[in-house]
Order: sequence, then structure tokens, then C-alpha cells
Amino acid sequence: MAAARLHLQKLSVGTETVADLAEWQAGARAQGPDGLPRHITRMWPKRAAELMSGGSIYWVIKGQILCRQPIARLDEVQGGDGIRRCAIVLEPGLVRVVPTLRRPFQGWRYLAPGDAPRDLPEGRRGEAALPPEMSAALAEIGVL
Repeated sequence: MAAARLHLQKLSVGTETVADLAEWQAGARAQGPDGLPRHITRMWPKRAAELMSGGSIYWVIKGQILCRQPIARLDEVQGGDGIRRCAIVLEPGLVRVVPTLRRPFQGWRYLAPGDAPRDLPEGRRGEAALPPEMSAALAEIGVL
């Protein structure tokens, strides 16, 4: 029996836009030896098998989930301090999703497939994100 798919959601600290995140990931500091972007975290996901069956990381930027990236694999890495960590290795490129409000949180959180925002249609992926206040107002009246 195959494991159920599961996603992660993670705050993209220090970025203002999806373009900022893409620019940061293109830099050498965010890439591993294979050239793929990665996010290093202290904790190894306990539900790794579910993440590896087609899961993505959903990036929260300025209080909204705005994009996602498929997870390629999980690598164990050791920092200069000798502590072992988990590198969440990601497929290159960011897929824009329907903006979805999220409150701040620390670390990462699991995200069930049914709770994950839908990908934006191809023709809307270049659109700028709405300001968080406008997204909140539209969500409150049921438009988003």
C-alpha cells in the first residue's frame, strides 16, 4: 500500500515576493552540491514517507501561501557545528497558487492535500499577489 501524499508549509522569512524567493534560491547559499535548491531544518520530518509520495513545500510570504515547490528528496547534512540536520531538497522553479492567508508560526507545519491551495491557472501565474489586507477581506466574504 502506497503512503498517502502530504505537504509542508513554511514561512519564507525575509522575502517580500515570490520573485524574492526565486532570486534567493538561485544563489549559491541556497543550493546544494547538485545545484538544487534546499531548505535546511533541525528536525527530520516524522512523516517523511508521505512527503516523498508527491508532496510539496508551500511557501508563506507576507502572511499568505503564494507558491509551492515539489519536494525531490530529504538529505541528511551535518553543519560545521557537528549537528545533523535535514535538507529538504526541492525541484527548481516555483508554482504559483491561489493566495491563501496563514497566521505566523515557527518552523514548518504539515499540510493535508485537501487543505492545500490550488495551483493558479497557467494564464494567471504572472499576476502580482494581492495585498494581505485585501486578501483577508475577500476571504472573509468568501471570494477567496
